[in-house]
Amino acid sequence: MGGAPDVNHALRVAPEVEAALCDGRAVVALETAVLTHGLPRTPMAAPAGIEGWEASLPANLALSVLLESTVRAAGAVPATVGMLDGRLHVGLTRDELGRLGHDTAARKLSTRDLGAAAAQRASGGTTVAATLAACGAAGIRVFATGGIGGVHRGWTDRPDVSADLAMLARTPVAVISAGAKSILDLPATVEALDALGIPVVGLGTAHFPRFLSPGDESLGVSARAADAAEVARICQAHWAFAPSVGVLVANPPPAGAAIPAAEIESVIEAAMAEAVLTGVRGAAITPFLLERVQRATGGRTVATNVAVLAANARAGAEVANMRRASFSEFPPKPGK
Repeated sequence: MGGAPDVNHALRVAPEVEAALCDGRAVVALETAVLTHGLPRTPMAAPAGIEGWEASLPANLALSVLLESTVRAAGAVPATVGMLDGRLHVGLTRDELGRLGHDTAARKLSTRDLGAAAAQRASGGTTVAATLAACGAAGIRVFATGGIGGVHRGWTDRPDVSADLAMLARTPVAVISAGAKSILDLPATVEALDALGIPVVGLGTAHFPRFLSPGDESLGVSARAADAAEVARICQAHWAFAPSVGVLVANPPPAGAAIPAAEIESVIEAAMAEAVLTGVRGAAITPFLLERVQRATGGRTVATNVAVLAANARAGAEVANMRRASFSEFPPKPGK
């Protein structure tokens, strides 16, 4: 008779990742929602300014390969997280990445979806929240992504808050991101991070980035770090006081790839108005807004998204390499 999968079946840590964790080497987790539900499954030319892009591959797979190679080039071990046949893999081979990237039936998995997907032997890409769950289970302390989810616009009429925030509040991981997605209510998201006790550390900035755009004086961070070494020291000190709470490391988008915030905001407002008129709501609103923003900017958001992900993967490896031991003990031992 069938039954719920045991923990040994439900989670698999790749040998390379397990060895790196055991040896105290730098490891950076990467998500796969961008692989299964982000870029198209057809080849595309290398985005402007991006080196190492394999244009012969489907774009979604080319991105995952690029992120892994970026982490390796910066001296860390990539641990791309995804589910295959009900087993959550922490570290995927090139063949496994290809299989997941080609699977049109792959689910988009948040934390709430992991149990059902495991029991039903399904495959899927992990969101920030689900990737954090994998990091917590495997003992990974650094995770690089694009932009986290947060509080959606219109939340006062229809409460819609990403599970990313709740998972970050209870998982001791440093999440490197370009702030939160531009389509969100960013002031409300920053307030929610504060209410949950999640430090927002600006990497070389005092402003909260807007994912595709740099931040400004309207939104700040709780601490500014000059470099990756200072980020690591802040994380270590934070976990001495709040050993179960994550840290959001805000890394602004590369200057050459960023899109002006005013341009993005006008496009989002028009897309929101269209969504109201056409009755788009709930889970459908996010992909709708992203598609409209991409179309209105002539596809520039894709190039910026890739640049942001690559920059965060590099920054994640740098943070993981700084004071690696500080990510191996939670809470730190007395006198350390």
